[in-house]
Amino acid sequence: MDHLSSQAIELAAQLRPALLRLNRQLRRETPELGVSQLSMMLLSTIKKEPGIGVNDLAARENMRASTMSNHVKQLEAAGFVRRDQILHADKRRVGLSLTPQAERLLEEVRKLRTDWLARRIAALPEAARAALANAVEALQQLGN
Repeated sequence: MDHLSSQAIELAAQLRPALLRLNRQLRRETPELGVSQLSMMLLSTIKKEPGIGVNDLAARENMRASTMSNHVKQLEAAGFVRRDQILHADKRRVGLSLTPQAERLLEEVRKLRTDWLARRIAALPEAARAALANAVEALQQLGN
């Protein structure tokens, strides 16, 4: 590790568990939809990269291709994913895309989670809301 300031180390030590707890709470907001967090993650990745192949998806999620293939088959059987040769740059390979049903599911999950977070933010004191507003840009930079 480079010479990190003690301030940066302390802030990271405080921020990491707070972000993990928040992420866990957001994920808990959608259990009634009956779709696993892995499925949601895969659908989100396919939405961001239509045409991604099973092997590329497996590599991105650090899974074996055979395991990913099984997950994709389940998503297909549920009506969330379809395979299409046209979507992949290499026409010999099959790309994945979302069905309208999956698009609606992702939108519903996004809305449920945003509404949950908005309710929590609205309950904060004004100073805390202002601090969050100021922190958004820095948090976005951390994710890049």
